[in-house]
Amino acid sequence: MKFYRILLLLAFLFASNLQFSQNTEDEKDKLSLDEGSISNQFDYIAKRSGNYRADGVRYEVVKEANLFKIRKNVLDSIAAMNKKTGELNATIIEHETTITSLNKKLEETTTSLGVVTEEKDNMFFLGLPVSKGTYNFVLWTIIGGLFLTLAFFIYKFRNSNILTREAKQNLSELEVEYEDHRRRSLEREQKISRQLQDEINKQKKTK
Repeated sequence: MKFYRILLLLAFLFASNLQFSQNTEDEKDKLSLDEGSISNQFDYIAKRSGNYRADGVRYEVVKEANLFKIRKNVLDSIAAMNKKTGELNATIIEHETTITSLNKKLEETTTSLGVVTEEKDNMFFLGLPVSKGTYNFVLWTIIGGLFLTLAFFIYKFRNSNILTREAKQNLSELEVEYEDHRRRSLEREQKISRQLQDEINKQKKTK
């Protein structure tokens, strides 16, 4: 983050210097200690200062009031720059706080989305979490097993029905046969009884 702060500060200084350079041409015509860039104010002092030579060395003579004035202007510019830097730092810190908060919310949202997706893809079967594919497989296996069991019982029922009908038919035929046999037996017994009676009667007549 320190890199971003330095980058913003350099961008601000570059913009300030660009603005100062754009106004240089106009300010050359109206140099003053009350307005203009610090560079132009130094140019003003240089133009308003006197000079002399002593021992082959050139000296510049500057008014004390101008020197105090430009010193004040430099300090004011530094204070303004420090204030602007502080504001930029505060803005950077605020942005960092916002980014951190957004990252935290994004992480929470991602976690919540993962939980919702997992719950959506998983289902509970007999109290145990299983995937949707496993749940569908088990469910359709149970349904298929029930259908096969139902088909088996239907087959057994129909088969039993057929056997029952055949048994009833056989029983009916057996009853008819039995009645026929009983009738013939009864007829034979009656015939034998008559014959026996006839013989008895013959024996009586012979005596």
